[in-house]
Amino acid sequence: MPVIAPWPVSGPSAVPSSAAAGADEAMAEGTTVDHLTETYRLHYRSLLGLAALLLDDTASCEDVVQEAFIRVHSARKRVKDPEKTLAYLRQTVVNLSRSALRRRITGMKLLSKPMPDMASAEEGAYDLLERDQLIKAMRGLQRRQREVLSLRYFADMTEAQVAEVLGISLGSVKAYGSRGIAALRVAMGAPA
Repeated sequence: MPVIAPWPVSGPSAVPSSAAAGADEAMAEGTTVDHLTETYRLHYRSLLGLAALLLDDTASCEDVVQEAFIRVHSARKRVKDPEKTLAYLRQTVVNLSRSALRRRITGMKLLSKPMPDMASAEEGAYDLLERDQLIKAMRGLQRRQREVLSLRYFADMTEAQVAEVLGISLGSVKAYGSRGIAALRVAMGAPA
């Protein structure tokens, strides 16, 4: 997990006066490095899980989450409200996951056969079977249904938050969610 160390602030001689003025301006212009780093540290696993629901291999998920941190860090001055830092990270993870899938689809067209999925060694057999069944069922959903269900139930976002992140109406979120759950029930053999 990459962590960018903030500028040391111990004592008046730690930061030159011109740098202190610049640091105050940066804080006024956007979220701080400390806040971004702490938000990333606290929500790393949930961001990784979100990427895992949208992608299909652990290495890509970790790459996407780390790239999301780097991109939000580079653009942190645009995050005027520190409360929206997590939302920016989530949106960036979703966008980078989409891009990774687009690149993968292009690559698959060029390859004669797809690369096999690799499961991690530490997962238990029972958990692996349930997880694989859910992932296969999720892959069978439409892209929007998969995104809505991932954000709504895994990232624990409200329907309004999902609508804002995906840029769709609240009614669309409800419709995609309802149809997605119904399709998952059918795919996983659960009683309606």
